[in-house]
Amino acid sequence: MERDLTSGSVFRNVIYFSLPYFLSYFLQTLYGMADLFIVGQFDGVASTTAVSIGSQVMHMLTVMIVGLAMGATVSIGQSIGAGDKKRVSVFVGNTVILFMGISLVLAVLLLFFVKPAVAVMSTPAEAVSGTAAYLTICFLGIPFITAYNVISSIFRGLGDSKSPMYFIAIACAVNIILDYLFIGFFHLGASGAALGTTLSQACSVLFALIAIKRKQTGLSLSGDCFRPQKKPLGKILNIGIPVALQDGFIQIAFIIITIIANRRGLNTAAAVGIVEKIISFLFLIPSSMLSTVSALAAQNIGAGKYDRAKQTLRYAMMIAIGFGLVVSILIQFIAAPVVGLFTADAAVILLGAQYIRGYIWDCIFAGVHFSFSGYFCACGKSGISFLHNLIAILCVRIPGVYLTSKIFPHTLFPMGLATATGSLLSVIICIIAYRWLCEKSGK
Repeated sequence: MERDLTSGSVFRNVIYFSLPYFLSYFLQTLYGMADLFIVGQFDGVASTTAVSIGSQVMHMLTVMIVGLAMGATVSIGQSIGAGDKKRVSVFVGNTVILFMGISLVLAVLLLFFVKPAVAVMSTPAEAVSGTAAYLTICFLGIPFITAYNVISSIFRGLGDSKSPMYFIAIACAVNIILDYLFIGFFHLGASGAALGTTLSQACSVLFALIAIKRKQTGLSLSGDCFRPQKKPLGKILNIGIPVALQDGFIQIAFIIITIIANRRGLNTAAAVGIVEKIISFLFLIPSSMLSTVSALAAQNIGAGKYDRAKQTLRYAMMIAIGFGLVVSILIQFIAAPVVGLFTADAAVILLGAQYIRGYIWDCIFAGVHFSFSGYFCACGKSGISFLHNLIAILCVRIPGVYLTSKIFPHTLFPMGLATATGSLLSVIICIIAYRWLCEKSGK
């Protein structure tokens, strides 16, 4: 299960690690869309709305858990690079204890906030009961959702990005089967979708535990490894908390942008919603670069191979920029047909094409600052990632979208550019921070 990423071709390691991670993201996206597709086949608009709103809330929680788990990936990766198996075991044990506690507390607390969450999301009256039922079941399943993401973070820290891909593939397949059973056969609507999601995550965790037992990890996990220790827990949290907050703010920014779009009317709301779904697919590669750089660079930094860590960053940015350029130029010519895959309404297609032609340039800039964020996390400086994202959101992205929506009431192209400009500011801050880190360390 453990893979040494401190030797051999850096470019090959980046491809080897990032491809399974990309496929995991892709499967997770399909996993999230399956509920909506299946409930739309067998139930009414109210259930579809309930699943849509409930899944938005769960997505925000999931990305924050994944962000927090980044602290475990980096800490384990650095220890693997340093060849310190005992320290790896301590980090693994403390990660398990920490996230078990967090998941249980989170599940209990959130169950008391189901109704406020439904209200904050401005849920239509017809979908309130379905949304509340969906969230209640999913909140009960938070320990399983947390367990899957934590186990995956441990595997990635050990240099194994394939196993998490298999886990999510199993969860995706089980989820689709259970959705058809609960929604199609038993007609449970939104509750059936939530049950399918929760139970499929539980199956994924079970499969992951079996895989851990069968694979030769080379680790010796004694009882002492599961005793909470201040330094390991502190390091995991110091790296993970800024990333979790960063991901949370990004999701909040998307919600605010959606609210701004909704106020411009139904056609604009539909256009922005469609483009956000398209962008979520196109961002799979830039997003995979963040986790790839964090895991690979962490091992190399732990081994004292700082030049290889920098090479990892450079190759990741080359891949992200190359992909971003190709997609951004291509979209300028096929924007309308791409948006038209999701709607037949001419007005929505026109507005969506305008929005995505501006927004798509974010694929380039986001790929660069995601790669830098992964490098900063590997260095134990995840606070920089949090800072540049927060500055970009508060100073450019949200005010830029708001102002362009007012100044240009007949086109969405400037709104798309405003979103991309926020990422451009992040890139500038990242370059400055990277140079500062290099000068400070002298490595």
